[in-house]
Amino acid sequence: MAALVWFVVGIALWHFTVFVPDRFWGGIVGALLGAIVGALLTGAIYQIASGKTIGDTDIVTVLVAVPGALLGLAAIYAIGARADALEGIERSQI
Repeated sequence: MAALVWFVVGIALWHFTVFVPDRFWGGIVGALLGAIVGALLTGAIYQIASGKTIGDTDIVTVLVAVPGALLGLAAIYAIGARADALEGIERSQI
C-alpha cells in the first residue's frame, strides 16, 4: 500500500507542472516520470530506514513522498533547461 501512496503523491504533484514553463527533459511525460520516481525513491528510503514493511501506512507515508516528487521534478526541469540552453533554444515566456 505504501508504494501506491507514493505513486499517487507523485502523480498529484505532477499535475501542478501546468503552471511551470515547459522546459522539462522529455516534456510532460518526463516530468511525470521524474515526479513518480522521486516520490518512490524517498518513500522507499524512509520505509527502509524506519524498519516498516511496504504494507504499513500512515500520514508520514504521504509526507515523505512530497520532497522526493519535488526533487524529481526539479532535476528533470534542470536537465531540460540545460539541454535547451546548450542547443540555443529560446522559449517564449507567455
